[in-house]
Amino acid sequence: MKKNKFIHEGKYAAEVDVELIVNEDERSPYLSLDEAYKLDEIREALRKGDLKSIVGKAKVYELHPIAV
Repeated sequence: MKKNKFIHEGKYAAEVDVELIVNEDERSPYLSLDEAYKLDEIREALRKGDLKSIVGKAKVYELHPIAV
């Protein structure tokens, strides 16, 4: 099952497509180890501001505060 996950680090947010594993046990649905590593890699890149390394892996957004 495909799912969008959002990661927020500092002034950036990323929308990442991940594949969830669905089965009959009580932990379902869950991420594979590779998908979890992908999220960690993207989170670290956002933290460092290294947006070029995640091109093609996620949609990246820059967040700006607004006055209300």
